[in-house]
Amino acid sequence: MDTDGRLMRRAALASLGVSIVLVAIKAFAYLLTHSVAMLASLADSALDLFTASLNLFAVRTALTPADAEHRFGHGKAEPLAGLAQGAFIAGSATFVIVQAVTRLLAPQPVVHGTTALIVMAISIAGALALVAYQRHVVARTGSIAIGADRMHYLGDLASNFGVVLAIVLAGWLHWTIADPLIALAVAGVLIWSASSVFRQSYDQLMDRELPDADRARIKDIVRRHAEVKSLHDLRTRAAGVHTFIQLHIELDPAMSLVRAHEVSDEVEAQICAAFPHAEVIIHQDPAGVEMPAVMART
Repeated sequence: MDTDGRLMRRAALASLGVSIVLVAIKAFAYLLTHSVAMLASLADSALDLFTASLNLFAVRTALTPADAEHRFGHGKAEPLAGLAQGAFIAGSATFVIVQAVTRLLAPQPVVHGTTALIVMAISIAGALALVAYQRHVVARTGSIAIGADRMHYLGDLASNFGVVLAIVLAGWLHWTIADPLIALAVAGVLIWSASSVFRQSYDQLMDRELPDADRARIKDIVRRHAEVKSLHDLRTRAAGVHTFIQLHIELDPAMSLVRAHEVSDEVEAQICAAFPHAEVIIHQDPAGVEMPAVMART
């Protein structure tokens, strides 16, 4: 867990550093070119700077150990940050749409195209490097906040390539309408990104069950134990990098309490091996005893 925490903190710091650089160079490029597509990309990067700062706080909070007032830890700080990010991304997209429509009605030429292309090349290289690192971190930790930030930078890449196309078409080929049209396309990418981040964060905040494949995997692990007759009342949820799993296992009624406890510990260890950041609670029931309807579901 310490290694994963370090990876998440480094990814959050890397995102913050890249965001600062991208905002600075894109602001310079926008002031030179007056391209609305560049403005859209600048708004996206400015949003990334804000959310990177939010992510850094969220990751540090989410990794804080459980305490007397937060027995389940602080993992929900991540989806809360993701929810805020989704809202800000949607707001940014709305701003870009308004600016693009205005430019459609009153087209303006794009100037200093070569300088803008150099800026975009730097932006693309920085975003590619960061996305590759974030992909590694998300695969390793499952972090919602880092995953949401990665979605932002994937959107950045799309907008950066769109800006390059807009500069070429509007600045060099004098097709001025291309600039606001591509800005609208970038806004569409932002809206799609916002919906994805919002949906994932909302699911965690509402304690949505783990995917069916993960639930099936847990059941398979439990049933593989030779002394477990059956299981029921499996409940799962996630909060940040943490997974919470609760279930009842059915054991031989003649089994001693000590052995029942040992079997539970063995099953718990096998589940934790498959889900490294899981907290598992197992209740033992005698097999063959009819359970109330509310307890019998799996």
